[in-house]
Amino acid sequence: MPPEMPVLNGMSVDVEDWFQVGAFETVIDKADWDSLQPRVEANTDAVLALFAERDTKATFFTLGWVADRYPALIRRIVDAGHEIASHGWDHQRVFTMTPDVFRADLIRARTAIEDAAGTKVTGYRAPSFSIDQRTPWAHVELAEAGYAYSSSVAPVKHDHYGWLDAPRYGFKPLADSALIEVPVTVAKFGERKLATGGGFFRLLPAAITDFAVRQVNREDRPAMFYFHPWEIDPAQPRIEAAPMRSKIRHYSRLGAMAGKLRGLLARHEWGRVDAVVAREAARLA
Repeated sequence: MPPEMPVLNGMSVDVEDWFQVGAFETVIDKADWDSLQPRVEANTDAVLALFAERDTKATFFTLGWVADRYPALIRRIVDAGHEIASHGWDHQRVFTMTPDVFRADLIRARTAIEDAAGTKVTGYRAPSFSIDQRTPWAHVELAEAGYAYSSSVAPVKHDHYGWLDAPRYGFKPLADSALIEVPVTVAKFGERKLATGGGFFRLLPAAITDFAVRQVNREDRPAMFYFHPWEIDPAQPRIEAAPMRSKIRHYSRLGAMAGKLRGLLARHEWGRVDAVVAREAARLA
């Protein structure tokens, strides 16, 4: 018998600059963003080069704020064959918004991204995975806005986010909509769940993420991985006023990230999130 085809997993990048992260939201005012040293364009170009090494296609969940200021970067992402998707306008967490504010944020971000990309946006990821049990209206708004999928749920318990009881795999959050939610992948150790992307991947042994990917692939389900362009930039500015926990999370092992990503790309099958969602949609039909 021919060997089984490997499961296609979702590779995703949350495109935001180093100063736009949740870790610094209490010490950096959004009004000051334009005065800070921009590094998102160079860092995202470095990510594009890293993906090109292995001919990997991915989805770039991009802030509208970034697309508005760097439209040529958005075009380079699309021209390289990657999917462009929305990460909201300026990294405001969904559970801090009302439905009306969320709707306006979706429109503003999507307009900027589509204008820059010249292509339609059908995917969305909430900043800091901030769709959870506090936002029962969020998926309704996404469906009404015409999104095909969201990847905005983290089925873990975390001090900044998390929806511990959420499904582990892709699901339809609304009975009357084709919208699919694809949570980020967690590793399960008995009843304990451990996140695997972003800072977790950077700080913890890569074997934990490999374990999680293989764990879900054994069930013929895709993994969903994410990271940020600033995570491969050890030369980025330091914010000394940030809380110690935030500094440890943000700055630790930045120099190791690119190498760890190369290994991860080599060990598993990766592709765009819209391709993964198409397969999940067929399963959920």
